[in-house]
Amino acid sequence: MTSPTVASDPVLVRVDGGLAELTLNRPASLNALDRAMVGTMADRLDDWRHDDAIRAVLVSGAGDRALCAGGDIVAIHTDALAVAGAGDAAAAASESAGFWRDEYRLNAAIAEYPKPYVAFMDGFVMGGGVGISAHASVRIVTDRTRFAMPEVGIGLVPDVGGTLLLSRIPGELGTYIALTAVQLDGADVIAAGLADHYVPADRLDDLRAALATAPVDDAVARFAVEPPPSALAAAREWIAGAFAADSVTEIVERCRALQTPEASKTADRIEGKSPTSVAVALAALRAVRADDSLRDILRREYRTSLRCLQHPDLAEGIRAQVIDKDRSPAWRPPREPSVAEVAAFLAPLAPDLELTFTDEEHAR
Repeated sequence: MTSPTVASDPVLVRVDGGLAELTLNRPASLNALDRAMVGTMADRLDDWRHDDAIRAVLVSGAGDRALCAGGDIVAIHTDALAVAGAGDAAAAASESAGFWRDEYRLNAAIAEYPKPYVAFMDGFVMGGGVGISAHASVRIVTDRTRFAMPEVGIGLVPDVGGTLLLSRIPGELGTYIALTAVQLDGADVIAAGLADHYVPADRLDDLRAALATAPVDDAVARFAVEPPPSALAAAREWIAGAFAADSVTEIVERCRALQTPEASKTADRIEGKSPTSVAVALAALRAVRADDSLRDILRREYRTSLRCLQHPDLAEGIRAQVIDKDRSPAWRPPREPSVAEVAAFLAPLAPDLELTFTDEEHAR
């Protein structure tokens, strides 16, 4: 067993037997990711990839409230104010864009990792937390899991490979999750196919110890239990019909037409989000059908993130939800954007601004 890193480090690194551990260590901020943390994770994963003594990797969060509730959106707010309307080049030169480039490369590295990568999706798992866990080869949820892709509520669009993950869920459940930013419990995450096993939170330490000495599948089998019933699964039928439409307006109309409290509440939720972000999110989910790989999807998500950074809804959404906390954003425009406006968010960047991956750069 190696010595643990310093207790105050934002990412704790530990090796126990054949298990290498990465623990996000900012519990006061719900283990929010910053660029240095992403760099630490990427470097350690690269080291362990070539270390024959390491059989598996485990990522978890310090404390009992969150694996990771996302990135540092206050810093993103600063950049959004600085580059509003300034163009793609200015947005790409921002610190937020640098964070996204590093983060999305990490997401791809996790999805492509050659060894078992186990994620404890305990507590809040949102935004960037989804990116470091839902691409894992072994995904564990608990009775404390609260999973969401909340981007449309702050003027962003699901990223970190989330459009791929959500598009793969049958019956338009992924569209529902993206457009409403609803929080899911562990049973819902299992039902959506975004996690593999349900383990009670009070057994995670025992599972962690078992992973250090036993094969991953054997260790998980000892502690996984049947999840409770899923409310999301119970709503699958009406969601499939309402969210199959290809415009936000029609989705809301179909929800209203059902005249049920649940569907009406869903329509209200969508109408409270950024109209631009919701429309772009829907278009991005539909566009995934033509993509061949996670890397292609991350490239498109990088484009939408840069365009959101320049759009007024991002600074306003973060102001309303996080800074002033008045929960009353003034979206601009306060309507569903045109097809052309939506397409501009997804359009390719100039070649020198596009997201690339390290091995691609070496091959040039």
